[in-house]
Amino acid sequence: MFAILVALAAPAEGVGVVMPGLTMGIVVAMLVDAPILRMRSGAWEFPSGALLTAAIVVMILGPQEPWHVTAITSAIGVLSKYLVRGRTANVFNPAALALVVSFYLFNTAQSWWGALPELPLYALAVLVGAGAFITGRVNKAPMVLAFLGAYYTLFTITAFLGDAGQVAEIYRAPDLHMVLFFAFFILTDPPTSPTKYGHQIICGVIVAVVSYVTFEWIGAVYYLLAGVLAGNAWEAWRRYGFPWTTKRARPGRA
Repeated sequence: MFAILVALAAPAEGVGVVMPGLTMGIVVAMLVDAPILRMRSGAWEFPSGALLTAAIVVMILGPQEPWHVTAITSAIGVLSKYLVRGRTANVFNPAALALVVSFYLFNTAQSWWGALPELPLYALAVLVGAGAFITGRVNKAPMVLAFLGAYYTLFTITAFLGDAGQVAEIYRAPDLHMVLFFAFFILTDPPTSPTKYGHQIICGVIVAVVSYVTFEWIGAVYYLLAGVLAGNAWEAWRRYGFPWTTKRARPGRA
């Protein structure tokens, strides 16, 4: 699915602009992850998780960012999976955490070009189709629907009660594409999100509320990523308690 999105988006952004960051981000992330996987499992494995983390990082960062910034951000995402863990999985979505850290380290821009915001309307159908396919495969539809429902409800209430012009951007490109990409490909990350439907709905609402509050009160470019990190923290607390690394997960819990 990412290959399809990149193939469509790269020409609109400029292949020569996109490729250095895309290539180096993926290569560096995989080179960082491969020896760690070797030490943990005793055998060489293809670092598919690092590839996906780097792809998400690259598709969100502005394509004009220097390639070394993209590579460092991707590496931070990979390392975070091993530095902040519960008993069975990483606590935070690695791409989301890396992008927030990168914002403060390098003042990075986020264009979300991989969400196809610069393309005609047909691209939105491609994005929704690809996202719905992935969401179905990982069985996270309740969380996606709960998030989108709560997210747009909050902004719609704000539009009616306040200045609609201040939130109008939420309903059109690139913000519309951005939130759909986020919901389908970041929110649904299997290791950091719930499996049971009831927990998914709660998590989706938490992410929506924190994203909305961050947008309204802080105005930070990473408001969606702040939301998912809050949802990740809630899910880690639900699974493991606090502190995450000292309590055993209860048998049978998602």
